[in-house]
Amino acid sequence: MSSTLHALGRWAYRARVLVVLLWVGVLALLFALAALLGAGTNNTYAFPGTQSQDALDALARTFPQFSGTSAQLVAVAPDGGDVTDPDFESAVDDAITALGRIAQVSAVSSPYDDTSTFDIASDSSAVLVTIQLTDQAVDILPSTSAALQAEGVTLQGNLPDGSEVSVGGALYSQVNPGIGLSEVTSVFIALGVLLLTFGSLVAAGMPITTALVGVGTAVAVVLTATRWLTITSTAPLLAVMLGLAVGVDYSLFIVSRHQDQVKRGMPPEESAPRAVATAGSAVVFAAMTVVIALIGLSVARIPFLTLTGISAALAVMSAALVALTLTPALLGFAKWRIVPKRYRPGGRTDAAEPDGEGPDAPASAAADPPHPDHGTTDPAGTTDAATAGDPAPARPGGFFGHWVRGAIRWPPVTVVLVTAVLALAALPAANLRLALPDSGSLPEGAPGRVTYDLIAEHFGAGANGPLILTGSVIQSTDPVTLVDDLGDDIASVPGVAAVPLATPNETGDTAVIQVIPQGAPASEATEQLVHRLRGMQDVYLEEYAVDLSVTGVTALGIDISQRLGSALLPFGLLVVGLSLVLLAMVFRSIVVPITAALGYVLSIGAGFGLTSLVFVDGVLAGPLNVQSVGAVTSFMPIIVMGVLFGLAMDYEVFLVSRMREEFLKHGEPRPAIEGGFHASARVVTAAAIIMFTVFSGFILNGEASMQPIAFGLATGVAIDAFIVRMTLTPAVLAWFGRHAWWFPASLDRALPHFDVEGEGLAEEDALSDWPSPGATEAIAADGLLATAASARLDLRVPDGGALVLSGGTAADRRAAVLGLTGRARVTGERVKVAGLVLPVRAATVRRRTAVVGLGAVADPVGAVVDATSGDARIVVLDDVDAVPDADIREELREVLTGARHGAERRTGHALTIVVTASTPAAAESVLPAGTPPVTARLAPAPAPEPSAVT
Repeated sequence: MSSTLHALGRWAYRARVLVVLLWVGVLALLFALAALLGAGTNNTYAFPGTQSQDALDALARTFPQFSGTSAQLVAVAPDGGDVTDPDFESAVDDAITALGRIAQVSAVSSPYDDTSTFDIASDSSAVLVTIQLTDQAVDILPSTSAALQAEGVTLQGNLPDGSEVSVGGALYSQVNPGIGLSEVTSVFIALGVLLLTFGSLVAAGMPITTALVGVGTAVAVVLTATRWLTITSTAPLLAVMLGLAVGVDYSLFIVSRHQDQVKRGMPPEESAPRAVATAGSAVVFAAMTVVIALIGLSVARIPFLTLTGISAALAVMSAALVALTLTPALLGFAKWRIVPKRYRPGGRTDAAEPDGEGPDAPASAAADPPHPDHGTTDPAGTTDAATAGDPAPARPGGFFGHWVRGAIRWPPVTVVLVTAVLALAALPAANLRLALPDSGSLPEGAPGRVTYDLIAEHFGAGANGPLILTGSVIQSTDPVTLVDDLGDDIASVPGVAAVPLATPNETGDTAVIQVIPQGAPASEATEQLVHRLRGMQDVYLEEYAVDLSVTGVTALGIDISQRLGSALLPFGLLVVGLSLVLLAMVFRSIVVPITAALGYVLSIGAGFGLTSLVFVDGVLAGPLNVQSVGAVTSFMPIIVMGVLFGLAMDYEVFLVSRMREEFLKHGEPRPAIEGGFHASARVVTAAAIIMFTVFSGFILNGEASMQPIAFGLATGVAIDAFIVRMTLTPAVLAWFGRHAWWFPASLDRALPHFDVEGEGLAEEDALSDWPSPGATEAIAADGLLATAASARLDLRVPDGGALVLSGGTAADRRAAVLGLTGRARVTGERVKVAGLVLPVRAATVRRRTAVVGLGAVADPVGAVVDATSGDARIVVLDDVDAVPDADIREELREVLTGARHGAERRTGHALTIVVTASTPAAAESVLPAGTPPVTARLAPAPAPEPSAVT
């Protein structure tokens, strides 16, 4: 990966004008498509497969009057007035008539009808008018919504002074959130943090620029997709929030690495690709984990949540792509201006940086390539002999030096204290209640919120969230009496405030019973009532022969919340399991992944606990501009779990990979922790502060569905970065010492290697002049082992030469050539094939080589012809002993002789031939005439001499 990213960074740096023009063109095209095709977001929450959704779908067929959305008009008499006064009643009746003439209005109920008892407040202070519409909210025209509000204003003018009229209800229960002053302010705060971090306005502006480009790309795609998909307003807002946060962080990591390298004298044109290859690998890893987690939201099997996760994942992918391409392009424009003047050619270079960072500070792990042996340490803590003698670096000073030394001074105390504090913070999470946002969550002053508050005041909180019970009554000979009896029975159920409507449809086959709960729509009392009514389903079926289903917007929200709550555990197991596997791949350790996963659980628990305190218990609700308390958005926990997982793994990789690099150098655990922490803590701190700032801006926005998500992410990031990753993790690693880096050999072989910090690139740089400057050897190896029991091989095979490998068993020889051609793990000190370092460039080596197992093919000559007719620069003929026929061997010699003439024309390199056999003579029998081979013999390593007996 690091090599691929290095090539991408180099191209973007050199083609910087083209890269910038391409991104400008992409943005222009996407915004044009969004403007032309976008249909707008739709806050319709469908929940297929549940009782509430199935019942709503059935009503759309049998009782279409109840299939559309509704609105409510509430008229309040002045103090001391009475809504039954003739003048007041006449004005309301006129308004009802006018409302009935508005397009898309199917029916308007009058509170003064004899059948209506609930729609007049018990103290005659207010009346409630229900307006039924023909379509769902998303299909209601803006002109219809405006006409309803206009009739409310007209009625207000016709009523006595002091009266109050408001139009709200389900139609006005959602508002499309926008970007406010708090979000814009957070971007400027992030710019200030970047300016302090980099000490350069040019460098500080790059992450902001790339983040905005990434956000614009993702949001434009999401808005365009609204033409064909039902996407809630939360999706683009979440994409903006995540895109800004991760976009700034991803570019920050790359620019920070680049700036450090340039300060140490590396030319910008060389440093930018290196920064993309090293820090960019961590960016790809982090983005991949966030994307996997967000797409994993589909485990809840809720369509709108799946689309929300995909939208957020798109923002993360856009942020990563922009960071990896546009950032090096901008670095190409900045050149040496990325650093202060004293670091530029001809400037002073003796000035020290704050916190010990500067040109005289020890080079970072990225600048000093690690030892090429990526082996592991054993439980006893032994290290590679080549690295064990390296001296440990000097202890870093400054703020971060004191921080890490304080964290690891008494590791058990730190671990116990941090765990206890976070566990205590997580306790309130047990009270976390989930609910979909309703009109009571709207900002104060919004029409829906004003109506909600007036209805709650005069008719009770439950009037804002009526339940609908429906069932088939086609078998009844008197459906009206049956439904009336059902309504009376339901009215006596505990938790029911009233049953204002109980009626069959016009064809007499479907009953609809409207139930007003005593509690608010999002209250625990209403949730219990829904379960109670559903628990009585068998009773009503036995007594009335009616199979009643509980539905309505309120019941649907309860079902969604329950489904999301039940999905938390499997989703949590998914992301924790994923973190264990991914981090084991990266760090080749058992302790590190387990610590990271458990730390993530602590961060999530503490974040949920603090969220519950604010949004359920109301602590600090006023200062944080929380509009309503008692529950959080249903999809808040699962989204926060997914996003925080990726961010936590990002910080883990950036911090611990530096510690691992330091440990591989000298094998001393504590100095490695201190050095790695000091090299990365400044950037992680800046990244976490920026994340916290961006998320906090969305808390103060006041949008009900986003506030708890933003709060959970802001607190979760702060806890995870500063308490878990920068305090708990160093303490655990110090506690385990060398055992922290132990990894079973069987797992090391089974798991793929994921080079997130560009170790492979550093290794290639370290071997760039090996075995000699400008060397053209096709194969160069020191200490190559075919098997664990084989003696080491030292090889130098020139381009166009031949290698004869004999001795050992056929399996030993095959293992050797598979290793040399990148098809098996190489065991050796240094190995280069076709100019590429193994195992770093194994994939490319495989493309430049061809292996023919002569004993496994029916037509050896044809197989060799095919192998030599492609672009392979090295061709391996394995096991010549399997071809005893001298004539066939002669044909193979002729094929190889002819292939040499065309190989250089196709590949630009002479064809190199590798042949294996039990004896050198057998192998040489197929080589072209006049080819002096390099010979190597596989033989078991000499047994150790017996010790002297005294």
